[in-house]
Amino acid sequence: MIFFTATFVFIYYTVWTLIMPFVDTTHPVQNIFPPREWAIRIPVIILLFAVGIIGSFIGVLMVRSDKIPRKKVVGEKSYMR
Repeated sequence: MIFFTATFVFIYYTVWTLIMPFVDTTHPVQNIFPPREWAIRIPVIILLFAVGIIGSFIGVLMVRSDKIPRKKVVGEKSYMR
């Protein structure tokens, strides 16, 4: 199911961005697609959202890894007082 959805989205976006600019603006097929500026806005919004989620995940991992107590190795000198 995911494969078919991804294929449909890919074909729809490809037709929208590569073929529809060459079709007359008064043609009825133009009503199926949103305005062309959204062809850039939608991927940019998705990319910013994904980068924010990934950055937040990495930040949480870094904060959590700092809170994990580390075991002292026997014979290791502590330089902090």
